Amino acid sequence: MALIIPKRYKLKLLPETTELAIMTLKEDFQHRLAKELNLRRVTAPLFVLTGTGINDDLNGTERSVKFPIKCMGDRKAEVVHSLAKWKRMKLGAYGIAPGYGLYTDMNAIRSDEELDNLHSLYVDQWDWELTIREEDRTLAYLKSVVNRIYAVVKEMEMDIYSKFPHITPILPEQITFLHAEELLQMYPHLTPKEREAEASKKYGAIFIMGIGSNLSNGEPHDGRAPDYDDWTTPNEEGYLGLNGDIVLWNPILECPFEISSMGIRVDKAALLRQLELKNCMERTQLEFHRALLEDRIPLSIGGGIGQSRLCMFLLQKAHIGEVQASIWPEEQIAECAKHHIMLL
Repeated sequence: MALIIPKRYKLKLLPETTELAIMTLKEDFQHRLAKELNLRRVTAPLFVLTGTGINDDLNGTERSVKFPIKCMGDRKAEVVHSLAKWKRMKLGAYGIAPGYGLYTDMNAIRSDEELDNLHSLYVDQWDWELTIREEDRTLAYLKSVVNRIYAVVKEMEMDIYSKFPHITPILPEQITFLHAEELLQMYPHLTPKEREAEASKKYGAIFIMGIGSNLSNGEPHDGRAPDYDDWTTPNEEGYLGLNGDIVLWNPILECPFEISSMGIRVDKAALLRQLELKNCMERTQLEFHRALLEDRIPLSIGGGIGQSRLCMFLLQKAHIGEVQASIWPEEQIAECAKHHIMLL
């Protein structure tokens, strides 16, 4: 996505006040999310060993940042992309019962990102995971969790308004659920991103389900790794998939704005099915995959919620660099400064 310079952008908080708002927002949101979903905080790794299958593939094309460990014979480690698999293994290690879970601060480096208003080299998110029962592996359960998360986001939006009344709420009361196939039928001549833009602008907040599986046009809405979210199990609405993305309409940038990717995780059948579809059955020999196939880790639902993304949206900023410190091309810094967009 090219850099977007909003028309008539007005700085609503100075950098010093923004820093205080970020601190308060992050602290309050994680406590409310933990209470809403029955989560407890755990400490997470910044990197994991290469070759264990614990790190995530995301869309399957992003390169991880790797480095050798001198005292381990130069064995390679890699900075995490996300903690979807690691969290699920922790649920099993800690014996966390159904209906309860964990969350953590996940920090990552994604060196392949195209740097713009929404994407940076540094990724910070709340990664959460909840143990579930077999009977919870339904679309209805997924939607109930999405609604609970959205309710917390709405609460935080009202809190920001109470502290800074000139930042008025913009989110709708309810989030709208749409399967990726429904989006395709609604906007058959548009690209997936264009469909997201039309639907999020229409509804204000949407949850797009079934991301990863091929749609009726033979293409997926977007890519998904085969070994964490379940995007192939038939659901009760007649579509494939038990996962999705929370996408909001951003009126500052006039574009769709994803704040979370989440879903019910693969069981044994879905894992084998999706590994076969992606032609990577060799992964069944990796540590995480063996543990899942041998019933050593529980069924779960989980996801990530972008910390800087959420702060950027709720504080109505035009660039993610206004709420996080990172590296940007010199020309982007200059262009932003020219239009009163102050990067930290």
